Parts: sequence; structure tokens; C-alpha cells
Amino acid sequence: MKRLRQLHDAGVSIWLDTLSRELLTTGEFQTLVDDWSVTGATSNPTIFATAIRGADSYDAEVRARLSAGESDPQALFFDLALDDVRSAADVLRPVYDASGGRDGFVSFECTPDLADDAEATIDQALMLWGRLDRPNVMIKVPATTAGVEAIEELTADGVNMNVTLLFARSRYDQVIDAYLTGIERRAAAGEAVDTVASVASFFVSRVDAKADEQLPGRSPLRGRVAVANAKLAYQLYEERFSDDRWKRLAATGAPPQLPLWASTGTKNADYSDVLYVEELIGPDVINTMPDTVLRSFADHGRVARTVDADIETSESVITQLPEHGVDLDAITSALEREGVASFCDSYHQLLDCIAEKVAAETSAS
Repeated sequence: MKRLRQLHDAGVSIWLDTLSRELLTTGEFQTLVDDWSVTGATSNPTIFATAIRGADSYDAEVRARLSAGESDPQALFFDLALDDVRSAADVLRPVYDASGGRDGFVSFECTPDLADDAEATIDQALMLWGRLDRPNVMIKVPATTAGVEAIEELTADGVNMNVTLLFARSRYDQVIDAYLTGIERRAAAGEAVDTVASVASFFVSRVDAKADEQLPGRSPLRGRVAVANAKLAYQLYEERFSDDRWKRLAATGAPPQLPLWASTGTKNADYSDVLYVEELIGPDVINTMPDTVLRSFADHGRVARTVDADIETSESVITQLPEHGVDLDAITSALEREGVASFCDSYHQLLDCIAEKVAAETSAS
């Protein structure tokens, strides 16, 4: 666990990129918090689909909800998943308190079918925020065009947010602006700004997977685009959260919207299994790791400040892409839409799985 402690001490908040009833009830999640330097957790429709489909730990609660007259799959999903999120938030509450409200969060995502509907996203996010009723939860909203609109409104309403499915630095700039505007509106209305928490989840490995498909097999740019893109995103973070606009907000007690590295499991077996951890280490960052990556880093990860090292090389990697016929803007745009579609597929599979459990329990009774 020494390497994970060193990573944490280097400024990286380690969040687990999974959540399940089994993880909570067995005490494994508590152990990860106590002994593995884990200080947060994230969830999404894919994670919950895997958890609910792959175990019978939810069956008893499904039966209880059915007995109480609840049979709608989406309502049941919220009942099951929100219980897990609240339980995880309670485990993480000491981390939240010790960090002054800057760490110790667990995230729950708005349903992906609303990704292009700002008003519906806002309504559902406010409902979820109210039902979760914990200061150390975050509502995940995708960084679509509609999502950016929702981010401003929800920030102004004081909702903790995890902005997800970020791939492009241009979109990240819009997300930062939405957060700042929301905080400004909140401050102007005389509302507290020091209790609002926000992170921006910049996806990493998927960028390499898509870029590598277009790069020649011997290209020196293969496996380097995602890290370069993320490092330049960190440069944007440092720029936007040090200018005069931010200084005025910081003086009111507003916290910065921290960058979070998501999709950090390596998709190419030829690359290091801890590539997207080792290359993005530095202050004020969060890394959401699948359990396999967490354990790999604990075994052989190396800790050094890398997130703002050799920026000129990162700029060169991005600049060279057009010469190789690679359009990074097209890649990040496609990844955003593919990400929404993938989460929608998982969400519908999840609802189908719950419907099957309902049917099985109904027929057995």
C-alpha cells in the first residue's frame, strides 16, 4: 500500500471506479478506504448494470420493494442504486470531514437518456440530489451541449457535480466557464459558495484507443495522444483557476473545480497497465481507477510529478496529429457521442435485467 500512500501524498485523490452492494456489505470498500488510500468512488450505468446483473445481492431488496407495491424498473433502479451511494457516502464521510469538504465523494449519474435535454437533466439531478441527502455525494452530468447548460444551473442551485464524458479541451473550457458562471450567480444571490464541490472528468484511455486506430503501426505518436491531451487539459485548469476572474471567486471561499482522470484502465496490452496513472500525477487531481489498476499500481507503480512535466512534448504530439491524418477534434466529438450511446445501452440493459428479476419474483409468488 506504500505506493498508493505516496501517490496520495503527491496530490492525487484516489477514487475507485466501481461500486456495488457486495463491495459495501462485505466490508471491502471500508478496507480500501482504511488501508488502500481510496478517498472516493464513482458509478455509472455500466457499473450498476454489471453489479445488479452479476450478483444476487439485490434480490432480497427487489422482493421487498415488490411487496411494497413498487415494480417500475427505473424506480427500482433508483431505490437500489441510491441506497448503495448513500452507504458509500457514509463510509467516506470521515474523509470528507477531514479534508474540509474537498474529498471523500461518491458520484451518481443522471440517466443517460437525458444527455441532450438540459431541462430534464436539471430536474432529475435536483431530484437525485434531494433523495441522496448527503453533503459528500456528486451528481454526474455528461459534458454534452445540453449538459453544459445544466452545469451552470445546477451549480447555481448548489448541487455538487461530477461533469463526465469530457474528451476535448475546448469542451472542458466551456465546462469551466459554466461552473464559474454558476458560482458567480450563486454568490450574487447571497448563497454560500464554499460548500459547492465540482470535478471535471476528463477521459483518457479511449482517446488513445481511437487515435491508435488511425495512426500507422510504427508511428511514434501511438499511445501518447491521450496523455498529451490530458496534460494540456491540466494546463488549462491551471490557467483558468489562477486568473483574475477566479481570484475574485476564490476570495468568496469558492473551491476550484478539480480535474479528474477517468477511463484510466489501459485498453492496449502493449502499454503499461499503470500508464494513465503514472503519467498524470500532480497536485489537485483525482484519478478514478478500476480495481485492477488500483492493485497494479500498489504492486509496481512509480510516483513522480508528471502531469505538468515536458509540456512542450505534449504540445508537439498534438501538433503533429494532422500530419498523420488524425483529426483530434473529430475523435473527441465521436467519443462524446459514443460514450453517451454506450451508457444508454448499459442503462437499458440494466432496466431489462431489473424487469427480468421482477418477472421472476412475480411468477414465483
